[in-house]
Amino acid sequence: MPRSVFGRPVAPKAKWRRRYMAWLIALDFLAAWAASQTVVRVFEEADAGFWDERVLGVSTFALVANVVVPLMWLTILAGAGAYDRRALGRGTEELKRVVRANVAMAAAVSFLALGFKKDLSRATVAAIIIGLLVYTVFVRFVARVVLRRIRRSSQRASQKVLLVGRLSDALAVHEVVTRNAGAGLRPVAIHLPRFPQAGERVEAPVPVYVGWDLVPLVQQLGADTIAVCGPASLESYELRKLAWQLEGTGLDLVVVPQVTDITGPRIHVRPIEGLPLLNVEEPTISGLSLLAKSVMDRLSALAGLILLSPLLIGIAVAIKMTDPGPVMFRQSRIGHQGKAFKVWKFRTMYTDAEQRLEALRDRNESDGLLFKIKNDPRVTPIGRHLRALSLDELPQLINVLVGQMSLVGPRPLPTEDDDYRGDVRRRLLVRPGITGLWQISGRSDLTWEDAVRLDLHYVDNWSLVYDLGILWRTVRVVLARRGAY
Repeated sequence: MPRSVFGRPVAPKAKWRRRYMAWLIALDFLAAWAASQTVVRVFEEADAGFWDERVLGVSTFALVANVVVPLMWLTILAGAGAYDRRALGRGTEELKRVVRANVAMAAAVSFLALGFKKDLSRATVAAIIIGLLVYTVFVRFVARVVLRRIRRSSQRASQKVLLVGRLSDALAVHEVVTRNAGAGLRPVAIHLPRFPQAGERVEAPVPVYVGWDLVPLVQQLGADTIAVCGPASLESYELRKLAWQLEGTGLDLVVVPQVTDITGPRIHVRPIEGLPLLNVEEPTISGLSLLAKSVMDRLSALAGLILLSPLLIGIAVAIKMTDPGPVMFRQSRIGHQGKAFKVWKFRTMYTDAEQRLEALRDRNESDGLLFKIKNDPRVTPIGRHLRALSLDELPQLINVLVGQMSLVGPRPLPTEDDDYRGDVRRRLLVRPGITGLWQISGRSDLTWEDAVRLDLHYVDNWSLVYDLGILWRTVRVVLARRGAY
């Protein structure tokens, strides 16, 4: 094993990461080449004088389009951190770095055109910049989809993580990262900060270690990341010492903060005299962003009802032909600020479903305020297909259009306002949604505690970009039919 300048063994870079980075570089080069070729074909007449010049017998067109633009793009991407291992496979972070590189590329092209006194049209410069962004985002999206499928199917191409901390904290992190295999973190062991007390049982899905030096242990396990879980895992001086020990080893150190379920722009690190302070801003659930969300919801709902009207009519006809009774099912739900409203849904159960509910209470497979049964005998045959694809929820676009619901938010539940007590009541600070974090993270397979945690996370961290990401992931979850019954 190679050694660092400090004489310590250096963790070899994961083979999957080297291969993935090589593929990214090749794809980015092809994206830049395709973008420049596209622009040249469109604007070659406008900039004919520029393309006709020759350098060392080679046309400027061939030199710029095939060599200069792709190499410049790769260099700027690298400078913007687009090949940083911490951004590989991470959608939002990767996109931010590509956009940052795109802005830098625009400045570089403009500066070079000015420096070499080339009278390029503004349309040409704008087109090459937009083309680079579109092509690169597309190829990176494809690469990320392939990477996530590999991770989910074989658990390869993932960081192997040693979890350090109390068993409860480590198991909580283990549950979260294993639930989303596409994130690329695979726990391989747990290290406890102290030996268990007499009679204390230690059960975990991975091997548990106590009393080891962390760096030799993680190298023996073949891991490449140490995750410190929870506030009581290591004292501050121990964490600092661990960071020193990892210097030059190539191992990553991840600290799971005590402030959980708060992410994004609400968290800032503010150093004061060498002391890093984690500044957590209060959640914002009002203002222009909320107004924009409301406008986007209603316009999208109106467009959706118009575009999906043939599908809605077809579903209604199918329900009417296969089972007697009404096509629609309306039920009272608790919405924004505790106000009750009637939710619209396609009927997926027999007409006597409410009367049969009490007889099925003892078969409830969920907890909390939820009532769920796999293979519920009250569901009609066509209703099972509608539920699997969430097509029964489409009429809720009417609720969105009239302002009772949102496209994204906590799901409205068939309960009374008095049932929302304590922290759970924070769900009512925003409008309920057709989809949300709950739906894309497991749907009916989640416990009530997990569902509440995800809903509160959304309330505390929502943004328009977050909503768009949830809507995109909803499509994949629905098509995969995960956790729907």
